[in-house]
Amino acid sequence: MPFLSDTLARVKPSPTIAVSNLAAELKAKGQDVIGLGAGEPDFDTPQNIKDAAIAAINAGKTKYTAVDGIPELKAAICAKFKRDNGLDYTPAQVSVASGGKQILYNALMATMNPGEEVIIPAPYWVSYPDMVLLAGGTPVFVEGPSQNAYKIMPADLEAAITPQTKWFIFNSPSNPTGAGYTADELKGLTDVLMRHPHVWVMTDDMYEHLAYDDFKFATPAQVEPGLYDRTLTCNGVSKAHAMTGWRIGYAAGPVALIKAMSKVQSQSTSNPCTISQWAAVEALNGPQDYIATNNAIFKRRRDLVVGMLNAIPGVTCPVPEGAFYVYPAINGLIGKTTAAGTLIDNDETFAKALLEEKGVAVVFGGAFGLSPCFRISYATADETLREACTRIQDFCAALS
Repeated sequence: MPFLSDTLARVKPSPTIAVSNLAAELKAKGQDVIGLGAGEPDFDTPQNIKDAAIAAINAGKTKYTAVDGIPELKAAICAKFKRDNGLDYTPAQVSVASGGKQILYNALMATMNPGEEVIIPAPYWVSYPDMVLLAGGTPVFVEGPSQNAYKIMPADLEAAITPQTKWFIFNSPSNPTGAGYTADELKGLTDVLMRHPHVWVMTDDMYEHLAYDDFKFATPAQVEPGLYDRTLTCNGVSKAHAMTGWRIGYAAGPVALIKAMSKVQSQSTSNPCTISQWAAVEALNGPQDYIATNNAIFKRRRDLVVGMLNAIPGVTCPVPEGAFYVYPAINGLIGKTTAAGTLIDNDETFAKALLEEKGVAVVFGGAFGLSPCFRISYATADETLREACTRIQDFCAALS
């Protein structure tokens, strides 16, 4: 349409949301569909957090707040960073927005100029490249292959940096792979970044507390204090606290950057939902025991899904360190034909045929920048996951 902007033509809608919407449409038509596309815990928000929100409503805390967060929430965020990450921030260094996505978007909109580049490890969360494009920048991808558990190597990061590089976006544990970088692995990357002082670091630590086995989370400014003054450490309450719909994300970084992000937010959404902010105060300051309880369930589900997928000839599924996703590679299935006669020529065809023939909705790997793979979210009931993986096994067994 002629009145739409040229910028809009550079971006695409979120494939993960599209898969979830398609699964919902098919269910509404009466089809038996198992949706494994949404990155959303199936646990309810803990009661103490809901009670804090209700108390805020009853206390009349329903007015506008400061654009980038109430003082009480900023104080809770500072305490969280100190407690969990050993990072010292003041409230003036903290920004709160309507979800982690808005935090990242504000930072890019506040800093990017045409021709500047953002390095993004692939596979990546689907929104990173399109937010860079909306901000006028150029995404530069560095692949982390399946044989390296989808992690990038320091030499690969070094090779991607140019004089035009503005940001390095880092996500661990990862969406879509669940891959988590150890402190030693992360130190290899931060050593590279220390050699390039013009490159800023934007971390997406949303899955920080969803870590399994012996994996210990670390974030760049914690591993390399020399990066503190050019790192935006981003996080939120959506995943670990089962608060996806509450829409609260936050970040801490240099005061000048935080002020610039606030300026962007002041002319877009203004303050995040007041009630959600008070709920987030309780999420960060209150009991954290439910995190370990939920993680034990997630780990059990992870092991179930990884085991059933790796039993399929032609499928290889690394064991993720965190988050609630698996990202199996399907190199051995490309070129085969389904029972209904569809040629599997790429992972998008695989995902579409799996949905049509077996009623299982997954997200194809091309959406995340590394093929041929697909993503499963195992943030759903054990019996649902077992049935879904049985259908995937049956679908693959029928390929010829």
